Amino acid sequence: MKDTFIDKRAVLGTNIRIGNNVVIEQDVTIGNNTQIGNNVTILSGSRIGENCEIHSNVVLGGAPQDLKYKGEYTLLEIGDNNIIREFVTINKGTISKGKTSIGNSNLIMSNAHIGHDCIIGNNCIIGFSVGMAGEVIVEDWVNISGLTAIHQFSVIGEHAMISGLSRVVKDVPPYVVVAHEPLRFAGVNTVGLRRRGFDSRKIDELRSIYRILFQEKRNTKFALEVISNEFEKTEERDKILNFVRDSKRGIIKGFEF
Repeated sequence: MKDTFIDKRAVLGTNIRIGNNVVIEQDVTIGNNTQIGNNVTILSGSRIGENCEIHSNVVLGGAPQDLKYKGEYTLLEIGDNNIIREFVTINKGTISKGKTSIGNSNLIMSNAHIGHDCIIGNNCIIGFSVGMAGEVIVEDWVNISGLTAIHQFSVIGEHAMISGLSRVVKDVPPYVVVAHEPLRFAGVNTVGLRRRGFDSRKIDELRSIYRILFQEKRNTKFALEVISNEFEKTEERDKILNFVRDSKRGIIKGFEF
């Protein structure tokens, strides 16, 4: 391990592979069977789970790029079975949430940036050069294609897919594909949902709900009332209703004929 520095106060699990020119500071925890490539920097306050792959030139736990950060103690927490590709940067949190959190089994492609206080769920794919500002929430099974820019405080619902080169400035509800400029609804994420075991009946239900919300030119409040009254109560229906009602930034634009 040429020119590698590991602070003696770092806590490392078993069977960890570490490349050349790596820096691991104090107050770092790394789980069993994690692989760390060349020229990786892991800064104080980082917590990394088991079976992760961290490729060359990654920087984890850097100070938030936010003027309100005054050096307070915060964390970066990364779960198990994550793949973090070359030149990714992930900042730790600020006093706002106290940590940046990455779940399990995510693929974060090269050159992506995840800002302070972001919360990433499980089984997500974050494409190359995705730029994610602070305090973004990405729920489970989201696929964000390359070169997408995401505004701070945006929320992306579970099983959503965002096309490449997108500009996300509003919240993206669950189960949808979004595309175009400005970003808008482009359909239900049929391919992704089928891969994850959603049957045709459930997908048809989602299509019908989003037809009312996005394609019938209704006022959003009235559309939610129609959905609530006309559709049987299901987990997916309620997730959509709650997501739209709870949105602080407002949701993306609807379908355009």
